Amino acid sequence: MEKILISTANNTEKQYLAALIARLFSPSVIREFARQGKSSLFSRLISELAPWGLYSSNMSVGELFDSAFGVLQKKDFRNEYVYKAAIAHKVLLGTHSLKSAVMINEFRVGNCKADTVILNGTSTVYEIKSERDSLSRLENQISSYQNVFAKVNVIVGKNHLGLVLSSVPIEAGVLLLNDRFQISTIREATDSSGKTKPDAIFDSIRLDEAKKILKLYGFNIPHLPNTLIGQALKKDFVRLSPEEAHYGMVKVLRATRSMTSLQDFVSNLPISIQQAALSANLRKQDQTRVINAINARVSDALKWN
Repeated sequence: MEKILISTANNTEKQYLAALIARLFSPSVIREFARQGKSSLFSRLISELAPWGLYSSNMSVGELFDSAFGVLQKKDFRNEYVYKAAIAHKVLLGTHSLKSAVMINEFRVGNCKADTVILNGTSTVYEIKSERDSLSRLENQISSYQNVFAKVNVIVGKNHLGLVLSSVPIEAGVLLLNDRFQISTIREATDSSGKTKPDAIFDSIRLDEAKKILKLYGFNIPHLPNTLIGQALKKDFVRLSPEEAHYGMVKVLRATRSMTSLQDFVSNLPISIQQAALSANLRKQDQTRVINAINARVSDALKWN
């Protein structure tokens, strides 16, 4: 099979390769690992990747993931997954831990989806603008996030840095993911928990979580049918102060969406795949199958198809 040199690939070939590798780290692959201890999708993808020389058949699946992730980290290939992986590795697992903090991906806020949210003693949202992203929706995204989270950060590639610094509100932090996979703080985010809006927080969380927050402040939860309970809960929720609603959200969501059970599991995974595993909401009984798949040889994985 003729090898394709990544260093000499044209833009179309680079886009094709980047899309293939991105699918390796998709939730679909991790879910198949979790259910079956193998993945036919993964097998098909690595068969398509064969001409690029990213792996050898005697590698482990984990080593293949690391090799593929090394390509994604390059300037011409970086996508949202690389940024989320950096946040997970450097912030969630580096500064905090799964015992004290929770990470939520694709958190719904109004008409937006926050890329990554970390809850520890406070709430911090990270909006990713990779080298390949547009900034057209950024103003609306930041405005929405300020209604719910104490700190709003935009993490960018170098090509967006100047425009983001000059255009986003001064309260928003600006971070740079550099070529060495390091996150640099260009501007610190201001803690604005007192400016959050209880109604926006209510609309962003689950009803069972809203009930727990209200109970925290001594509210009685009415016994009403599902068609009426949401409206009744929101009527009480908006009586909370911004600080109360925000504190309650952080306290309750850290419990309802706890990641403590994933700590040992994630520590046994290659750094490249940790973000994908954290996003998959795996049950305890699924974790062993994922580890087994990661430890399998590529020669065996090629036969999973």
